Amino acid sequence: MRQRFVPARLNFEAKGPLMSFLSKLLGTAPDPREKVRPLWHRVIELAREPSYYSECGVDDSVDGRFDMITAVLSVVILRVEAAEMRSESALLAELFVEDMEGQLREFGVNDVVVGKRVGKLMGVLGGRLGAYRSAFGEGDSAKITDAVARNVTFLEGRDEAASAACVSGKLQELSVRLAALSDEQVIKAQGVT
Repeated sequence: MRQRFVPARLNFEAKGPLMSFLSKLLGTAPDPREKVRPLWHRVIELAREPSYYSECGVDDSVDGRFDMITAVLSVVILRVEAAEMRSESALLAELFVEDMEGQLREFGVNDVVVGKRVGKLMGVLGGRLGAYRSAFGEGDSAKITDAVARNVTFLEGRDEAASAACVSGKLQELSVRLAALSDEQVIKAQGVT
């Protein structure tokens, strides 16, 4: 007589990568990104700070705003990484991708192209994060200004060196303010100004 296969019950309380994946896929576990979502929203607010555009001459365009989001996000990720919160850093990058993907879809980019563009955007974020990590790691204002000059779109006709120095100064001030906060305050975006 043949035995029938009876599948075991899935225990979503079990731990491990497969159960974690299934829990996320089936919606039975809370989204871990919710922990850092307030910080992501604060990054966007800080990147839209009017003084970057009015005083520093960042081009208030899709490119200029993207540049400021990646610059501010890089400074925040550097602070999060300094506290060895690697998973939180990865979650912030995931929220960046999610938001940028949504923006692309809003602009009418089709599904076939979205994946390629998101991959390119991740590469851009990685490159910029590397440039800022190196410059901030050395604490060299001139290198930070150079990184800003290479990675931020300024208004045509503006003195790019002065504009880059202005943005660089503001990013360095942000870095100092973030360093003064506790890890919990940073993750919860409490006092992140």
